[in-house]
Amino acid sequence: MAANVEMSIGIGGFGAIGMAVARALDGRNIPGMRLAAVSANDKLAATARMKDYASPVPVMGLAELADTSDIVIECAPSAVFREVAEAAIEKGLIFMPLSCGQLLDHMDLVTRAEETGARIVVPTGALLGLDAVRGAAEGEIESVTMVTRKPPSGLAGAPHLVENDIDVSDLSEPLMVFDGSARGAVKGFPANVNVAVALSLAGIGPDWTTIQVWADPGVTRNTHTIKVEADSVRFEMTIENVPSLENPRTGALTPLSTIAALRGLVQPLKVGS
Repeated sequence: MAANVEMSIGIGGFGAIGMAVARALDGRNIPGMRLAAVSANDKLAATARMKDYASPVPVMGLAELADTSDIVIECAPSAVFREVAEAAIEKGLIFMPLSCGQLLDHMDLVTRAEETGARIVVPTGALLGLDAVRGAAEGEIESVTMVTRKPPSGLAGAPHLVENDIDVSDLSEPLMVFDGSARGAVKGFPANVNVAVALSLAGIGPDWTTIQVWADPGVTRNTHTIKVEADSVRFEMTIENVPSLENPRTGALTPLSTIAALRGLVQPLKVGS
């Protein structure tokens, strides 16, 4: 990319994550990138929040972001994932999904991206070690397991809990609420365990990556422990993420990881695979 050419960024979803990324772009904290537009369900509220930005941008529909942007970031409710993804991929843009669990139900978009020249770039998010998992996947991985522990409030309302009549509102000790594949986990906890899908896509796939989800009143941080057994390496990692003040279902690291992923697309030195 020429030094004097900026990449324009559209953000689909203007909640806790979208606003944090938009602030970084509005503050010109990522050289070579500028905020072009955002999308939100409540356009009037989003426009009001935009008033104190240095350079306010239009609030538009999800599919319209692809008309104004080089990169489209998705951080919207899972129900509208395809609307924002398909428009970006059809135009051959860089598409950055944070609800990456939705890719499992829309893998045709990956095939379509090959045809249009689009790129789907999944940020690390609230996880760690994806570089190591990707490296191990170049050899043979025997198993990838993950244990997620979250404060009960961060899991409240998840479809799996509702469908199975699991009450986590008044726990006095940890309760395992799910044990199964990453594919099953993201269906039951679409707002909580996108990290498991990112891990599975970096490694051995969503049907062979296993995850336990615990509602734990003894933790104040979203905690993920990953174990990998491979022919080249064996490792175990734990990360404790501070929940976002605006949305306890996601970690404060997630928007920072997205900003880092954007920076990695334009900076002259990129560390990590």
